[in-house]
Amino acid sequence: MSNPNPTHVVTGKVRFSYAHVFQPYSQNQGQEPKYSTTILVPKTDAQTKALIDAAVQAAIQAGANKFGAQWPPQPNICIHDGDGVRPNTGAPFSEECKGHWVFTAKSKDQPKVVDASMQPIINPGDFYSGCYGRVSVDFYPYNSNGRKGIGCGLQNVQKLEDGQPLGNRTTAEDDFGETAPVVGQPQMAPNPYAVPAAQPNPYAVPGQ
Repeated sequence: MSNPNPTHVVTGKVRFSYAHVFQPYSQNQGQEPKYSTTILVPKTDAQTKALIDAAVQAAIQAGANKFGAQWPPQPNICIHDGDGVRPNTGAPFSEECKGHWVFTAKSKDQPKVVDASMQPIINPGDFYSGCYGRVSVDFYPYNSNGRKGIGCGLQNVQKLEDGQPLGNRTTAEDDFGETAPVVGQPQMAPNPYAVPAAQPNPYAVPGQ
C-alpha cells in the first residue's frame, strides 16, 4: 500500500532546540512570526533519516511537477549536517548539534503539543529547548523571491523526556539543589556617613 502523503514524516526520538511552539516568533524584524522549532535527529537513527530522505525526494519531485522549467536540478535542502558548518554563515554548528542531522520546521498555525501519555501540555515552561520527543513534519517545495528549495512544515509535537536546557537558562536544581554552591549572607558595606562612636578621653579625670 502506497503512502498517501509521501512528504509526511513522524520521527523517532529527537532533541528540540530554539523551541517556539506556544508563541509565534520571528528572528528578523519585518518577518511574519511563526511557530517553530529546530530538530536534532541523532545520526544513529537510520530509520528516521531514511524517512526524511524519502520525503525530501518526494518534495523535490513535487517541485519539478509544480514549477517545471523554473525548478533547479539541485534545489536547496533544509537538512544540514550538525558536524559541518551553517550554510548561511559558514560558522560551525553549536555543540549540541554534533552527531545529529539538523533542520527547522515552521508553521503559521500552532502545533498540538502533547506529553508521553498523549495529554496536552498547557504550561509553556514544560516544553523547552533541550527536551526530547517526537515530531511530525511535512516537507514541501517552495519558489519565492528567487529562492527555490525544500522547506519543512511543523505539524505536531510530543515531549518524551526532559533534558539539559539549551542556552543560558538554568534549572532550579542547578541553582538550589544539593550540589549548588552555598553563598553566605551578604555583608553590609560600611556607611561612609556614619558618625564614629565616641572614644574614651584618656585625659579625663575619673568622677567628673
